[in-house]
Amino acid sequence: MALPTLIKELQSFDWNNLSDIESIGVWPGVVKFILAAAMFVVCLAGGFWFDIRNLQAELSRREAEETALRIEFEQKAVLAANLEEYKAQTVEMENAFSELLRQLPSRTEVPDLVDDVTETGLGASLTFARIELDSEVELEFYIEQPIQVEVRGNYHDFGTFVSGVASLPRIVTLHDFEITAPDNRTALTMSITAKTYRYRTEEEEQQEKEQEEAQSAATP
Repeated sequence: MALPTLIKELQSFDWNNLSDIESIGVWPGVVKFILAAAMFVVCLAGGFWFDIRNLQAELSRREAEETALRIEFEQKAVLAANLEEYKAQTVEMENAFSELLRQLPSRTEVPDLVDDVTETGLGASLTFARIELDSEVELEFYIEQPIQVEVRGNYHDFGTFVSGVASLPRIVTLHDFEITAPDNRTALTMSITAKTYRYRTEEEEQQEKEQEEAQSAATP
């Protein structure tokens, strides 16, 4: 069909008849074509909106999963490549931890540690007014043993004593020190809390577990 004819049909067509669907059979072919093209575009847009958009969202989700899996794979690949090194580091850490445990006194060694603290004080020319064990403090992985110490001497002797305690082969920490000058006395008095730590024995852990089980069984 020639272009002038198509233009003439469009000009002669009463566009108000578009609302009369029953007369579609007598509409010019060019109008039918335009209407079909418009419906195709509308259907295509609707399909994109309702279907392709969901597919794009699914694609984005899959791409995010792929990225996460790639990162996880790269991390595991690095771990696998350095597995032997990590094993060696683990063994080294276990040995270091065992060495630290050996520095913690057992229950039977605590009195010997008190003797060591006493000898250190006497060696620093201090006079002991008091040295006694407080009640143990049970923590998650170890047990803390406070030792209350009260000594008399001068500042230089106190410094020698503190340095000597820090040099003991067993772990001892010093806390809450207080130095006073009593009336009518030339010597100073230092009160200090020494804390040592011991590991929890398997027997103690087993007893604690049994006590917890007994308490749980007794609870209605």
